[in-house]
Amino acid sequence: MLKTVVLIFCINVAVESFYLPGLAPVNYCKKDEPLDGCKSEVKLFVNRLNTDESVIPYEYHHFDFCLPVNNEKSPVENLGQVVFGERIRPSPYEIEFMKNETCKVVCHKKYSGDKYADNLQLSMLRKGISLKYQHHWIVDNMPITTCYDKDDCRTGFPMGCFSRNGRHNCLEDVGRENANYIYNHVNLTITYHSGAHEEWGSKFHENGGRIISVKVIPRSIDYKGHNCSQFETEPLAIPNDNLKPGETFDIIYTYSITFVQDDHVKWSSRWDYILESIPHTNIQWFSILNSLVIVVFLSGMVAMILLRTLHKDIARYNQIDNGEDAQEEFGWKLVHGDVFRPPRKGMLLSVLLGSGVQVFFMTLVTLAFACLGFLSPANRGALMTCAMVLYVLLGSPAGYISARIYKSFGGEKWKSNVLLTSMLATGIVFGLFFIMNLVLWAKDSSAAVPFSTLIGLLALWWLVSVPLTFIGAFFGFRKRALEHPVRTNQIPRLIPEQSVYTKPIPSIIMGGVLPFGCIFIQLFFILKSIWSSQMYYMFGFLFLVFIILVITCAETTILLCYFHLCAEDYHWWWRSYMTSGFTAVYLFLYCCHYFFTKLQIEDAASAFLYFGYTIIMVFLFNLLTGTIGFFACFWFIRKIYSVVKVD
Repeated sequence: MLKTVVLIFCINVAVESFYLPGLAPVNYCKKDEPLDGCKSEVKLFVNRLNTDESVIPYEYHHFDFCLPVNNEKSPVENLGQVVFGERIRPSPYEIEFMKNETCKVVCHKKYSGDKYADNLQLSMLRKGISLKYQHHWIVDNMPITTCYDKDDCRTGFPMGCFSRNGRHNCLEDVGRENANYIYNHVNLTITYHSGAHEEWGSKFHENGGRIISVKVIPRSIDYKGHNCSQFETEPLAIPNDNLKPGETFDIIYTYSITFVQDDHVKWSSRWDYILESIPHTNIQWFSILNSLVIVVFLSGMVAMILLRTLHKDIARYNQIDNGEDAQEEFGWKLVHGDVFRPPRKGMLLSVLLGSGVQVFFMTLVTLAFACLGFLSPANRGALMTCAMVLYVLLGSPAGYISARIYKSFGGEKWKSNVLLTSMLATGIVFGLFFIMNLVLWAKDSSAAVPFSTLIGLLALWWLVSVPLTFIGAFFGFRKRALEHPVRTNQIPRLIPEQSVYTKPIPSIIMGGVLPFGCIFIQLFFILKSIWSSQMYYMFGFLFLVFIILVITCAETTILLCYFHLCAEDYHWWWRSYMTSGFTAVYLFLYCCHYFFTKLQIEDAASAFLYFGYTIIMVFLFNLLTGTIGFFACFWFIRKIYSVVKVD
């Protein structure tokens, strides 16, 4: 009950303190009436373009949009932004605070049929429009949004629209069939809050403020003797075929700006209209209640075993008749001489457990920071940066745990153990990531990580994580081997014929069902935020689900382990890892279901990238859940055999 109260409090903290560690507000004022500490120029930055129909994003300049005339430097991106593929660049749009603009020209693009490069650029525009690629612009660290109605505001806006088979997805009526229309004009509405700071005086109330939202209405306009203020103008259609020699095609990019004052919305609440347009809070609570029901059910089962059945077993095992030997052994006490017999491939198991501990603490600390608001959407890339830095710094616990477990198995190849702990899991993840990065390089995608960043990641791995793993393993091997509560017999005991339910494969398959049942609803929102460019911010819910997952994995593994020991099957080492680790298989199957039912990806490269990233996620999730199950079972077995009397 106390844990539940604490976790609900954590959710409230995540909501209330969402902006507490956020970025400092920027004060703006009119250019002709400057005030100390304020800016008159409002910077507009452009980000990569992406779509739900492809995993491959592209940089802004890939589609030959207008570029800034001056050589302004791009903002410095953190490690998480680079790895996630964010590419924030300066834009040619010039915005002056509280200065409205109407139909201001950005640039004029001319395409000629005599040039192969021009036809290639037009084909890229057609492809981008048909695949529904979206612009993502940023003003004052706020994403520009498109509001289709009062309660439906989405980040970004499409680069164009198309008309096919009598239907169209354009914001205005179109006349042509089978045409692609480019959005070459944007109406920007910038809402600002003034009068929020009394110390600035009355001038600030009139000439200054803070930006609280930027909304866009894109339009397609054919500028053949028309002005963009004339709404009856026809939309501009991209030619369906390549331009013939001598043919030309022009695109004029323009924009209009309108500043609107709104003192009802505070600067600290400016993200609310974006986050509130992401529904499903009720579904989130349903997910939590669903998971809690599973936990209560499992806790009741485990409590029944520990408090009733197991207590009676221990009392019966420890009962001695007057002057006679103990009662005949049966059940789980029969295997006391074999239960701590080292497993096969103990080296691999210890390495996986060390890496699993590394992933577990990385996830726990990252979610704790996110729950407290330090990794809010305003701090772009902070979540991924925090996770990677923590993973690197947690090499010491990985080495220590791996060494301790391996030494308890009687292993002597300590060099191999340390090398595998520092190389195996990280090497698999980096190898898969590098292969997918080659595909992104070949596609000229913005998500391709630069070679210099790859060298930096390798340096973090080899120069930080590996030495820390060696240090942890050094202290782990120096300590005495774990002493088990019972001795191991020299001759292994024969395992009797098992029923269908206690055989390894059926029990492992059943063991992953309940942990997956706790997370599958939350998993939908996570996948949607990853592959559909939707903002995820409910870290309080996610932290609560993570705690429930830990409890469920532990209780499920303990429950099945007890049944196997009662059936005189003492091979629990690998089975405890695989039972809860099998949840990752259900995760993979769910990701496959999401790919075929929720996404509209058709090209092979995007499918390859989707399943490549999914395999990385599934592998890390297997390390996490398998480690939780193993150590829960390890504690349980040591506990029950330490309180029973054995001759």
